[in-house]
Amino acid sequence: MPLTSLEKIIPMLQVAIGPVILISGVGLLLLTMTNRLGRAIDRSRLLKAELSKRTDEERAQVLAQVAILYRRARMIRLSITLAALSALLASALIITLFVTALIQWEAGLPASLIFIACMSSLFASLVAFIRDINLSLHALKLELESIKPDLD
Repeated sequence: MPLTSLEKIIPMLQVAIGPVILISGVGLLLLTMTNRLGRAIDRSRLLKAELSKRTDEERAQVLAQVAILYRRARMIRLSITLAALSALLASALIITLFVTALIQWEAGLPASLIFIACMSSLFASLVAFIRDINLSLHALKLELESIKPDLD
C-alpha cells in the first residue's frame, strides 16, 4: 500500500473542515439539550416533593404537569441521542475521507451515505427538540390555568 504524500492529504484536510465545524455546532446543541433535560428533571423532582402538600384538585394538575415533564424528558433524550449520533457520523465521515485519501480509493458513495445519515440524524434531533419546546409551552399553559389568563 503506497503512502500518500502530504500534498495529496492537504486537500482532504480542507474537505474535513466542514464535518469538524458540524461536530462543534452539534456540541453546542447538545449542551443546550442537556441543560433542558436537567431542568425538566429538576422540575419533576420539585413537583414530586410538593405533591403531598397539595389538595386533590391541585394534585391532579401537578400530576398532569409531571406527565408532560416525563414526556419532555423522553423527547429531549431522543433529541440528544440523535444529535450525538449525528456527531458520531460526522466523525465517521472524517475518518472515511482520510482513509480513502491514504489508500487512494474512490469512496464517493460511502462518504455520501454517511453524510446523508449524519444530516438525517441532525434533522430528526431538531424535530424532537422542537416537539420538546411545544410540550414545555403546553406545561406552562397547564400551570397558568389556575390564574385563568387569556392563553389563546
